[in-house]
Amino acid sequence: MRDQLRRLIFPLTVLAAAAGCDTQPDVTEGPSALPLTSYATVVVEYRQPNQCANVAAACADRVVFFGSWMNPGEGIPLEPAPGRMWVGQATNVPVNWPPFVAPHLVRVWDPHLVQTESAGRTAARLRVGGQVITEYHNVGTPEESGRVYIDDNGLGHTSP
Repeated sequence: MRDQLRRLIFPLTVLAAAAGCDTQPDVTEGPSALPLTSYATVVVEYRQPNQCANVAAACADRVVFFGSWMNPGEGIPLEPAPGRMWVGQATNVPVNWPPFVAPHLVRVWDPHLVQTESAGRTAARLRVGGQVITEYHNVGTPEESGRVYIDDNGLGHTSP
């Protein structure tokens, strides 16, 4: 009877000891986490031309800023400032500097330019995050836009 009890207890003891052991190998480290997207607030400045190529009644309309990160139809109405300047702030602008994605495309709608080839859209005379826009796409057309990168401090950069 004692031998039978020993034969029964020994496997139970081994089974209980094995249950407390970690027999599964550790998983190797996976890929690193994706970088978190940072956002910045950016100052926008636009200098309006002197002449108004529009009907006189509409020449006093506000200038509106657009960026490629915005939803369609969104825009930021700029405020008039001395010297034919228009200013505003774009908030929640995705940081893309140093360049790891395409640059943001930016432009304004200017009521002074409505009856020109660009139908009021331009990136000329535009400053974003303190950076004068100098690189353009589709100049003089309704699709005109400028390229800009934005850093964590809300400063603009035109090229990598």
